[in-house]
Amino acid sequence: MNAPALILASASPRRVELLRQLVLNFKIVPSELPEIEHDQLTAHEVAQINAYRKARSVAKRFPDTLVLGADTVVSLDTRLFGKPVNLEEAYQMLDQLQGRTHEVVTALCLFRLRNHRHSVFAESTAVTFRPLDGVSIRRYLTVVNPLDKAGAYAIQEQGEQIVEKISGSYTNVVGLPLERLQKELGQWTDGG
Repeated sequence: MNAPALILASASPRRVELLRQLVLNFKIVPSELPEIEHDQLTAHEVAQINAYRKARSVAKRFPDTLVLGADTVVSLDTRLFGKPVNLEEAYQMLDQLQGRTHEVVTALCLFRLRNHRHSVFAESTAVTFRPLDGVSIRRYLTVVNPLDKAGAYAIQEQGEQIVEKISGSYTNVVGLPLERLQKELGQWTDGG
C-alpha cells in the first residue's frame, strides 16, 4: 500500500492492534481533547465530530503527516452510551442493553493539515445482547474492565458471555472498521 506516514490519534490498545493489521509502521500520538456528548446529536454525528476533533488536534502538531482519529459510540434507540465513569454506571449500561439490539458506530477521520484535506466516515454494526440477569452482568464486570469502553463492554474480551449476534463489521465493534479503513486509505497517496 502506497500510504503516507500515519499517526494514530488514539491510545486505545485495541485500535493499535487492529491498525497493525493494515499498516506496519505508524506513530501513536493520542489526542488530549475531551470527547463531546450531546443529547441532541445522533450516534453518527457525535462519533464523527469526535473523530474529526481528535484528528485535527494532532494534525496541528504534525501538519505534513496523515492523522487518523477515531471515536466509537454505542446507541440504543435515541440514548447514547459512552464510556462509563464507574462500575455502577457500567452495570446500568449493560442492564439496559441486555436482551436488546443496539448500534455500534465508529467514525474515522483521516486528516492532513498541510494539504487542507480530510475525510470523515462512519460504520455501523448491529449488536444483539443475550438476556442477562444481575449475576451474569456482575460476572462479566469482574473479568473485563468496562471503564475505557463505549457501552461498558468489549466484544473481543469475553464477548460470548453477553453477545448473542452481530450484523456488520466485527472490527467496527472493537473500535476500528478495518474493511472500510483499508478502502479509505487507498484514496490517500503520497501526493494527496
